[in-house]
Amino acid sequence: MTMTDASQATPDAEAVAAAKAVMAAHIAALNARDEKGLAATLHFPHHRLSGGRLKTWETADSYFADFLARAGDGWGHSVWDSLDVVAAGPDKVHLDVRFSRYDEAGKLMGRFRSLWAITKLDGRWGAQLRSSFAA
Repeated sequence: MTMTDASQATPDAEAVAAAKAVMAAHIAALNARDEKGLAATLHFPHHRLSGGRLKTWETADSYFADFLARAGDGWGHSVWDSLDVVAAGPDKVHLDVRFSRYDEAGKLMGRFRSLWAITKLDGRWGAQLRSSFAA
């Protein structure tokens, strides 16, 4: 007997739309330096795997400051280059994400790839965890 995860057959379109809306709100809040708006796109605890280390934010308190420290001096804004659905069920979407960071003058600082898990918890969609190759 072979078992197949339903998310592999046909991704849940409503969940995909919700996840992409979370990602759009996330990048808009990040670029606006809107800490409250950014936190609203995440579930806490929030987890990020990078460089072989798992970082967990129990609350939103230091999330944005930690991002600025990682992004480097002169960070101006970031853009999603692509958001590709890997799998999607009714309460979780896996996204293959490619993004770019630009400095304050609009010069490319770097392009990166990451995997994001966007989940619906207690009726609200948000990013719960990701694995990134970015600093």
